[in-house]
Amino acid sequence: MRSGNIVDDQGKLNNFAIEPQVYVDTEDRTGFTQYAERLNGRLAMIGFVSMLLLEAVSGHGLVSLLQSL
Repeated sequence: MRSGNIVDDQGKLNNFAIEPQVYVDTEDRTGFTQYAERLNGRLAMIGFVSMLLLEAVSGHGLVSLLQSL
């Protein structure tokens, strides 16, 4: 990591004016990409666990809960 002292246009010392490295994400986020598959898998896991919690709390499955509405 670089360190240095930079003086601004008013003559004030700025010790924290070190530019960070620029990160450009070149991975395409549309279509059947690794990113999309990973996101869909994580959302499916969240949905599945929430369904299990719903059954454990209510004592009924989702279909029986929807039929009672």
